[in-house]
Amino acid sequence: MDKDQRFTQAAAELGYSFDGEIKIGGHYVPLVRDGNTVYLSGQIPRVGDVVVVQGRAGDTVSLPQAQHAARVCVMRALALLQRSLGSLEQVRTLLRITVYVQCTADFTQQSEVADGASDLLFSILGEAGAHTRTSVGVQQLPKNATVEVDLVASVHGPA
Repeated sequence: MDKDQRFTQAAAELGYSFDGEIKIGGHYVPLVRDGNTVYLSGQIPRVGDVVVVQGRAGDTVSLPQAQHAARVCVMRALALLQRSLGSLEQVRTLLRITVYVQCTADFTQQSEVADGASDLLFSILGEAGAHTRTSVGVQQLPKNATVEVDLVASVHGPA
């Protein structure tokens, strides 16, 4: 199974379609390519018009729900990459991801939330999904999203 097929399978397992418009929330572009490096703007767990996981981890959102949010964020990022590159097979390696978790002051499982994103990236991209990572807790995220993920990828082919 190739990366695009694994992406389609992961979307089905999550129960969402990422075929439609990937909406952004402001005056910016969702990704920028500089040579063989692609920078993706932060993605919240929005499917269509709905932010599917909202609220604060450690309060109204459980760890499994926050991990689910991280997976949805990753799927949005991969959908954007797939559309831009024509195929996820063009991803050479992920260089870095940052996972922001809206959480309570005493919540300390940001890394475990980020594992939801990291595990899915490796599952879909294989060795190309290995990456460096930072995970941080924050007071608030756009649209009351529980998680936001951005990433930087190295890709094959001409810009």
